[in-house]
Formats: sequence, C-alpha cells, structure tokens
Amino acid sequence: MTISKERKAELIKEFGKDEHDSGSAEVQVAILTDRIRELTEHMKVHKKDYHTRRGLLMLVGRRRRLLVYIKNRSVEDYRALIAKLGLRDNV
Repeated sequence: MTISKERKAELIKEFGKDEHDSGSAEVQVAILTDRIRELTEHMKVHKKDYHTRRGLLMLVGRRRRLLVYIKNRSVEDYRALIAKLGLRDNV
C-alpha cells in the first residue's frame, strides 16, 4: 500500500519547485493525500482492519498539521493547493 516511485516522482514534479524538491510542505501534503486515498479504498473493503485504520488516522493528522503550517505561511498558496488536490477547507 505504499506509493510507487513513479507516482511519487510525478507528485514531486507537479507540486515541487523542481524535480528534487521532495521535502517542501506542498509535496508532502500531495504525497500524503495520495496515500490517504489508497488507504481509504482499502478500508472500504476491509472494514475490520484496525491497524490500517490507525495508520490512516495518523496520516490524516500529519496532513492536517502540514496544511495548518501552509495556511499560516500563505493563505493564497493554501487555497491553490487544496483546490488542486480536491480537499475541503476545514483547517
């Protein structure tokens, strides 16, 4: 259930400042969003997989903290990012 190298490279290229920018908050949010979507689909099939549920909730919390950081830094960047990723504004 990990993200493939090719998909991660695509996300870095799309959301990063250059192809080596894997550590910026925007790239981290994009990668976490992709992983969260995969785990959500897994949880729809395996409803009693509580270990995966805990991991999913931890990823959601990490993404939320990063989104708060981005919003405090620049509201325009935050709004553009959530629009591009298709997330709701609940931070």
